[in-house]
Amino acid sequence: MLLSIVAPCFNEEDVLDRFHERLQRLAEDLLPLGHDLEFVYVDDGSRDRTLTVLERLAALDARVRYVSFSRNFGKEAALLAGLRTASGDCVVVMDADLQHPPDLVKRMIELRAQGYDQVIARRTRTGDGLARTLAARLYYRLVNRLTDVELVDGVGDFRMMSRRVVDAVLGLAEYNRFSKGLFAWVGFPATTFTYENAAREAGRSSWTFRGLLDYGLDGVLSFNNRPLRAALYLGMGLLLYAGLYTGWIVVAALVHGVQTPGYVTIVTALTGLAGVQMVMLGVIGEYTGRIYYEVKGRPHFLVKASNVRPADRAKDLIP
Repeated sequence: MLLSIVAPCFNEEDVLDRFHERLQRLAEDLLPLGHDLEFVYVDDGSRDRTLTVLERLAALDARVRYVSFSRNFGKEAALLAGLRTASGDCVVVMDADLQHPPDLVKRMIELRAQGYDQVIARRTRTGDGLARTLAARLYYRLVNRLTDVELVDGVGDFRMMSRRVVDAVLGLAEYNRFSKGLFAWVGFPATTFTYENAAREAGRSSWTFRGLLDYGLDGVLSFNNRPLRAALYLGMGLLLYAGLYTGWIVVAALVHGVQTPGYVTIVTALTGLAGVQMVMLGVIGEYTGRIYYEVKGRPHFLVKASNVRPADRAKDLIP
């Protein structure tokens, strides 16, 4: 069985050699069990020497296949490029910073033999700060109430997928991709195991608070239209409240006579309604913007350099 390891890379020159050494040791352990490996690296427009390191690794190891983007297109595009390039019967997606321990692939193979199409590694939150842990739990509780798929706290992209799962994911051609949700949406038999959170061995994470917030919003908006439905319900609720308030004003005027309107009430009502309108316009704008990107039909990424065969390279440019 051919097993493809897909590893997106962004400014990983300090850790790539160590990561590849771990993968080579893994390949040596799996070869007697009848498993061949290929290593698919995707350079997501790195600004350091990541591409140079990949070129050197490819020259030394014939199992290395790499694709380098013309600029930074984001991790979702890198995952898509890696899945398109991988030719294995099963594909493992993992980070190149060694926060996803390569040795866990052996555990994935054992569970895959039990008939599962997806074997998912779920990390613990050991070492995470209290604020980040609480924020993550709150986010997953919220997103699972809103979306049409179930996302599990601690589950990321680190997983093994059968070829039919990979083909199903590649068949989803939307431009705005949220891989966690896509992996859950395609279904197929899946199992999960937990592992201790590992520290990054070199370099710094490229994720910022703004990036995490945008990624979280993608998860909420990519798999449902409930925010739009919530806007409709909120508008109906405000209309009902306005009708009741108007009725109360009329009755009070008939009973007690006309009184001077309250300045605070008017300002509060206007400010609150204006805020609600801006939020609703923002929600509608998010969905409209996604439609805009889908309609343009641009490719998810452009390739600058690669050692993949020309036919596969042409396939990588397909949106």
